[in-house]
Amino acid sequence: MVKTTFINLPQEKKERIEQALLHEFSNHSLPKAQVARIVKEADIARGAFYKYFADLTDAYQYIYQRALKQIHAEIKLSEQYDPQMFYQSVVTFLEQTLCSKYAKMVKMHVLYNESLVKQPFASEKLVKLSAQKWSAMMLSHAAIREILANPTLKSAILAQLQAGLLLLKKETK
Repeated sequence: MVKTTFINLPQEKKERIEQALLHEFSNHSLPKAQVARIVKEADIARGAFYKYFADLTDAYQYIYQRALKQIHAEIKLSEQYDPQMFYQSVVTFLEQTLCSKYAKMVKMHVLYNESLVKQPFASEKLVKLSAQKWSAMMLSHAAIREILANPTLKSAILAQLQAGLLLLKKETK
């Protein structure tokens, strides 16, 4: 967890460090990331990095969660299962991600880092979802992964996602 010393930094310094984190994790997988490059770009001492973050994984989780929070800001899910809403949420997420400063980092996460860090959704919350919503969420995230890994297949993957989400709706009638 990011340390309070980082949270309490002046905004300008915090933004400089966040930019350095974003740059590092957009260009290097977590195992290949280096504190040395981050501190050099952010123009901070190596010791200061460890006053702000426990380690590289902590810094990575901080900047990745920040990215997801910003990208997910406009995505709202209703109480009732709505296949079109899930589909549109994926399309919106992809549009916002691919056009954002976080695009390279999200792709790096999906391709190399996802299995190395704590998942953003707590398992306890996932198992409380209805079977439809759980399935739709898993299907949606799998589609996002596939599209980021194979952008040329975006249209075909989105068509399959839409068909799969509709099948989930039919299963409960």
